[in-house]
Amino acid sequence: MSIVPEAERPNPYSAYGAHGSVLVLNSGSSSLKYQLVNPVGGEAIAAGTIERIGEPSGIVTHTFAGNRTRRELEVPDHGEALRLALGMFDEIGPRLADAGIYAVGHRVVHGGAEFSGPVVVDDDVVERIDALVPLAPLHNPANVQGIRVARELLSDVPHVAVFDTAFFSALPAEAYTYAIDRKVAQEHDVRRYGFHGTSHQYVAGKVARVLGRRVQDLHTIVLHLGNGASASAVAGGVPIDTSMGLTPLEGLVMGTRSGDIDPAVVFHLARNAGMGIDELDTLLNKRSGMLGLSGVNDFRELRRLIDDGDEDASLAFDVYVHRLKKYVGAYAALLGRVDVVAFTAGVGENDVAVRAAVCEGLEGMGIAVDPERNTAAADGERIISPDWTSTLVMVIPTMEELAIARQCVEAVEHLRPSSSVTAG
Repeated sequence: MSIVPEAERPNPYSAYGAHGSVLVLNSGSSSLKYQLVNPVGGEAIAAGTIERIGEPSGIVTHTFAGNRTRRELEVPDHGEALRLALGMFDEIGPRLADAGIYAVGHRVVHGGAEFSGPVVVDDDVVERIDALVPLAPLHNPANVQGIRVARELLSDVPHVAVFDTAFFSALPAEAYTYAIDRKVAQEHDVRRYGFHGTSHQYVAGKVARVLGRRVQDLHTIVLHLGNGASASAVAGGVPIDTSMGLTPLEGLVMGTRSGDIDPAVVFHLARNAGMGIDELDTLLNKRSGMLGLSGVNDFRELRRLIDDGDEDASLAFDVYVHRLKKYVGAYAALLGRVDVVAFTAGVGENDVAVRAAVCEGLEGMGIAVDPERNTAAADGERIISPDWTSTLVMVIPTMEELAIARQCVEAVEHLRPSSSVTAG
């Protein structure tokens, strides 16, 4: 099957044209990322990052019209960070007053069982997100702070919260239920929530569009491989399983996270190494994964070490691939058939060695990569499997900010009964 040329694909978002742009904000504990997005064409009009918030010297970058501006200055808090971002738009462009901002979209990491889709923000929504902090103590506090500040500074447009967990709220009970005491699980909201949902949903839908197929007709395994990494099994556009769990720690080997591990390792280290909860949290989230195994978490640097004969780096790569293969096999069993394996995010889109190694030996399952297609210099979505396979292996660049922008428009339009916008 070939890719349908962009010009021949129907654009279900064409009705968004009258709405202008969406400002997408992603507030981290010490950073703010922002992007001004055209929800129709999908292009980023402008983008920027503000890093080291709360430290003596912060870094502000703003990109517009191919020009990148970088400054170093103190950024004491998220309020000042957003003020700086808005100032960069006014000074460097484009002026937000001229950009026709239709909505402000906020990426929120954890929506718990509360939120199964994007929601227009009001005071009650902010409080409900804040109540979910125990489930995401490293992420939700910054998300809430970012929403509160943005609502004060940009009070004349609607704000929409889009949740990393929302797509996976459709998981079946057998996939999201952990086999622990039911009362304990219910009392403390312990279940699989899944993350990177915006990316997984976008990629599964994009696969269908580029193939000229209905998403309802496809069974897809999505491999979101970045510094954080996750896998999902999507049947007919609906997720039936995903690798991340109560938190983003579970699942694949990641840049600094361990992924799947025997829970008794925690007990063992607490009893025999005297490690406390915070120390164990830091170990598994920040000192494990590729960094813990090889000393680096950048795959370009890992490849250099492997080429230099570093055995630790080689083992780290093998462990990473081994875990990925296990998930591909498991999800193939759950799906019954696999029409597409889609690689996305930084590693998935750019590391040819990872893609080749994951698919090596899976020919009996109808999964393989063509060496020339896999290594060819190319951008954008593409098929990298040989013609004979029953499963297409594809590279699909993820565009989470675009997905957030489109969900923002849908959420706002949903409140307007006369809307003619068709979600897609």
